[in-house]
Amino acid sequence: MKTPFPPLMMMTKAKRQIAWSLLLLTAGLWLTAANLVRDLAAQTSLAKPNIVLFVADDLGIWDTSPYGNKVVRTPHLDRLAKESLRFTRAFANSPTCVPSRAVLYTGLQPIRNGAYVNHSQCRTDIRSLPHYFGELGYATAQAGKQHFNPKSVFPFERVQNSEVVEPGFEKNPGLNTDLNTAAVDEWLSGVSKDKPFFLVVADHSPHVVWVEKAEYKPEEVDIPPNHIDTPDYRRARARYYTDVTKMDANVGRVLESLKKYGLDQNTVFIFTSDQGPQWPFAKWNVYDAGLRAPLLVRWPGRVKLGVTEAMVSHVDLLPTLIEAAGDKIPDGLDELSYLRVLDGRAKSHSEYVFALHTQDGVMNRTPQRSVRTTRYKYILNLSPEIEYTTHIDKATYHDGGREYWPSWEAKAKTDPRAAEILKRYHQRPREEFYDVAADPHETRNLINDRKHVETINDLRARLAAWRKQQGDDKTGPEPR
Repeated sequence: MKTPFPPLMMMTKAKRQIAWSLLLLTAGLWLTAANLVRDLAAQTSLAKPNIVLFVADDLGIWDTSPYGNKVVRTPHLDRLAKESLRFTRAFANSPTCVPSRAVLYTGLQPIRNGAYVNHSQCRTDIRSLPHYFGELGYATAQAGKQHFNPKSVFPFERVQNSEVVEPGFEKNPGLNTDLNTAAVDEWLSGVSKDKPFFLVVADHSPHVVWVEKAEYKPEEVDIPPNHIDTPDYRRARARYYTDVTKMDANVGRVLESLKKYGLDQNTVFIFTSDQGPQWPFAKWNVYDAGLRAPLLVRWPGRVKLGVTEAMVSHVDLLPTLIEAAGDKIPDGLDELSYLRVLDGRAKSHSEYVFALHTQDGVMNRTPQRSVRTTRYKYILNLSPEIEYTTHIDKATYHDGGREYWPSWEAKAKTDPRAAEILKRYHQRPREEFYDVAADPHETRNLINDRKHVETINDLRARLAAWRKQQGDDKTGPEPR
């Protein structure tokens, strides 16, 4: 092997000094180059933003003050909204917990990822958020409510003790569980400054069981136009609003932890909900009350503050965040990134949003499919012959409904309007069509209005094509 210099002992003293100097210079250059490579790698890692996704549970878009509610107190969301881009047309792709969360974490619609029935699980060959972001150098962790399976598809680091039983329900917790923000704070206190992180914080509120002691007076709550006003219903709604305020406080604590540890300026913070609340015509329905979700995105120095009417859905979020982290969006995901909306380069995104609901065990067996534009919605009910029922009218007290549903049934015996609302609840036609701009609560079915024939035919065809593309050949509920 040749050496860059002749043997030192054969050199004069002056030449040996020159040789030693050259050797030291060469070694110094190699060390400097190694340090530059290391520093560049560290800078590249730090350039990637941290990401926190906060997911509320069963929260209606109309039930927070940033979205116009005049009763509910959500001061932390108010403050977050002022520092964010607020989406007014964001949607879940399923109005049920497990399918909706699977979409958020996989970037695939429910039929494609396999979790299209509530309390089901994704196919084992599916890749999810921890896979994609792990390959980007992120630490990925999840706190609070999980509601995803199998765990091999979602290999998050679990934030220990982030899910706790409410005091007094230790022997039989049921749905009486809470997000423990102290565990989230502890996890954030230990994050590496040299590695970005993606943290999912999933609250249990305002999912039932709602807080027993209401902070709101029954007489002050607002009543949606397709609900029945009774004293029992008002008391239940006051408890729900109390749980919304409880969730808002949890958002505030997580934001405060980010600030306390100096993480807030390089963190994308997203607030949304899995789907709408557990009220009639909301959760377990493809009406807007079941699908429309709040969406606030804060990214200091990158997100254009204000309000956008761009139409997006949960299936868009994963590709958006992958692009925000500086990577190419993987092939095979169902939708595209809306990063251009976040930074102000675009004002619109999706032209159509698709959604489906299949069933929730044996209690809710009335599958639905829908397609929505900014103005119109077409709904296909696959089994209109089956009476529509949910936990609200059939389950026990803790499932939210039994404390007020009997009062609805009693009022319907003497009140024609209440009777009509119950009829609409239980009986669904094969097809529904709504002008959601003029009728946001979808109370006037225009499917037989000849004025809309062309639009109905177009949306009917688009939904059929989407179902074929997704492999959705379902004609009714799953076998028992």
